[in-house]
Amino acid sequence: MSAASGRAPDAHERTAGGSGGEEGRRDLDLLPKAHLHLHFTGSMSVDTLRDVAAIAGLDMPDSLLDTIALELPPDKRGWFRFQHLYETARRAVRTEEAMRLVMRRAVEDDAREGSRRLELQIDPSGYAPYVGGLSRALDIAIDEARQASEATGVSVALIVAASRRRHPLDARTLARLAARYVGDGPGEVVGFGLSNDERAGDTAEWGHAFRLAERAGLASVPHGGELLGPSHIRRVIEHLDPVRLGHGVRASEDPALVAEIVRRGIALELCPTSNVNMGVFAEQANVPLRPLVDAGVRIALSADDPLLFLSRLTDQYRVARDVHGFSDAELAGLAKASFAASTAGDDDKRRWDAEVDAWLAGGPSEPQAPPEGGVRAARISTTPTDAG
Repeated sequence: MSAASGRAPDAHERTAGGSGGEEGRRDLDLLPKAHLHLHFTGSMSVDTLRDVAAIAGLDMPDSLLDTIALELPPDKRGWFRFQHLYETARRAVRTEEAMRLVMRRAVEDDAREGSRRLELQIDPSGYAPYVGGLSRALDIAIDEARQASEATGVSVALIVAASRRRHPLDARTLARLAARYVGDGPGEVVGFGLSNDERAGDTAEWGHAFRLAERAGLASVPHGGELLGPSHIRRVIEHLDPVRLGHGVRASEDPALVAEIVRRGIALELCPTSNVNMGVFAEQANVPLRPLVDAGVRIALSADDPLLFLSRLTDQYRVARDVHGFSDAELAGLAKASFAASTAGDDDKRRWDAEVDAWLAGGPSEPQAPPEGGVRAARISTTPTDAG
């Protein structure tokens, strides 16, 4: 399998080869970084999904429990396959115990990969029917995020996300809910997002919800620019005034738009393995990471949905290194850009930047054999629902 394909090495390969990779390279798991685009249900590993399904007494399909990548050609990938399996997995998260398990393990997984800051996105609507309502679902997520933050040292914050597949009035309800929990402490809500199929609805109709969130002090962090191109991104910028865009990768098709994004200081939460596995690009070499960075766009590499793509945060940095040719110094720059794009406080950002400098100054890791086959094709799987 070509190194320009969709997915990074699996857990077994990483154990065998290590993140340090070839001689002269530093261990990417030890690189301090922020994770700014991760969905709650999608954060699960296959093992966690098995555990939450057992709690619910449900059987999950083999297509969700199979850790061997589904070798799908680009024309067989896409949104509706992804959504079908995402919804199947979400239906397994139907108790407080399950919600807490998902949150705790998401933070623990990030901690193992050097994450200093995790801004985890959740739409409480998907869990509310099982745990006593929207407020209760968000209470559970916040409490467990706080505990996991204290236990691991990862600075955890939450983004409440509305769905394009629900009425914009539902988004206003969620914005008012999120405003009740705004704060900068562990587990508190720092942003308001809009997820799901970009092609659904009229972006302007969600503007009122985002203005409610903004008045409460929440950062605007909607999805945009993965399934649709520059004209859609312009509407998101016009009506939702984002500080970050979930994906935004297709801005690269319009140099004037890229320049506008740079001028406005909008960061892009770029998820390379997601882009390939959603069929946006045929292979990793086509993802315009290098052109966007060279144009001055602030990039925060992120994993999106590790459960379905079988790749996590460090894997995105591995793609940048192995496919796009980023040096360790450039990877350090990407890590610092992820901190700069976060909603964390300035003191934390300065401390984490210094840790990145220490990683770079520490020199290469011990030489290790690279994973056999390099970066490989990622699995894509997918009745439409909300990705949150």
